[in-house]
Amino acid sequence: MQFGYSEVCLAHDPGPRHPETPDRLRAIRERLKRKHGVEYVEADPVGFDDIASVHDRSYVEDVEEFCAEGGGNWDPDTTAVEETWDAIRYSAGQATWAIEQALEGNTGRETPFSIGRPPGHHAVVDDAMGFCFVNNVAVAAQQALEDDAYDVDRVAIVDWDVHHGNGTQDIFYDREDVFFVSIHEKGLYPGTGQIDESGEGDGERTTMNLPMPAGTDDVDYLAAVEGPIATALEAYDPDLLIVSAGFDAHRHDPISRIRLSTEAYALLTDRLRGLADRTDAALAFVLEGGYGLDVLADSVSIVHETFDGREPIEPDDDEEVSDDAASVIADVADEHGLEVDVGAVGEAGDDSHGDDDLEG
Repeated sequence: MQFGYSEVCLAHDPGPRHPETPDRLRAIRERLKRKHGVEYVEADPVGFDDIASVHDRSYVEDVEEFCAEGGGNWDPDTTAVEETWDAIRYSAGQATWAIEQALEGNTGRETPFSIGRPPGHHAVVDDAMGFCFVNNVAVAAQQALEDDAYDVDRVAIVDWDVHHGNGTQDIFYDREDVFFVSIHEKGLYPGTGQIDESGEGDGERTTMNLPMPAGTDDVDYLAAVEGPIATALEAYDPDLLIVSAGFDAHRHDPISRIRLSTEAYALLTDRLRGLADRTDAALAFVLEGGYGLDVLADSVSIVHETFDGREPIEPDDDEEVSDDAASVIADVADEHGLEVDVGAVGEAGDDSHGDDDLEG
């Protein structure tokens, strides 16, 4: 894979006890040293107007001024230093680079993955929260829609971070040109993302939330992706598919109770790659959360390996979707008017990705 990365993003330092540490990127880079075919690209930072395309201008001015004055605690969770403003611009710039690379036809081993920070999916139109100041994915999606060179009419965003992507939902909730999906732990911060939050106005049924119960595992997530998520997005037929790739749903992440294995991220990657193939959508990944350094690094690494030719290990045939997860999936399908077979795990993962597809 190609990884968008900038040393500037390391200068955003919320403090020694903060989970969103620069060591997250260092751990990823250290693990990827062992892997074949890793390429790093430092993209240009975005400008003020790019950020203001999805955020209120007065809010963006406040963030820039806040950082220029030395930063501090914006809220109890979201902290800045003077260097944070540049890190914000580079993080959003790496995300924008990722979608540009995808739209220019980079697939297979050249699939782009932005590993900027601070993350972005909690940043709403007019406020920072949850470690996030600017919504990187939203900035990138908006640029794709506005750039006539790419002829993008519809963007799909799938957020598999364990926390609900409330900021991305907020920005696109009443729009039909972005379909936002979030699969997350029910009741976890920020407490949003209920099933009936499915869009309004022109954006009716273009937001899909799957609040999964604590203890949900690989098979449950695969059923959600292969069921309502794939069914809805195939019908939506996006030109671009962006993955808001947080890795804090891992069973060994310190701040969640979802039970995904490292292998789950290979399986989810495989399924979303297949979805992009079936809809002829460009595909890009943008880093969000993940706070256990070893499992974060392992999980990003296995996404890379999946594009480098490694076949994901499928769940055993006798593993079944839990009753609680099946209930969520059925309710989501009902909310969106979809017919799905909850018991059909594995049937959507049959797309072939031989050597020809991996040439990039």
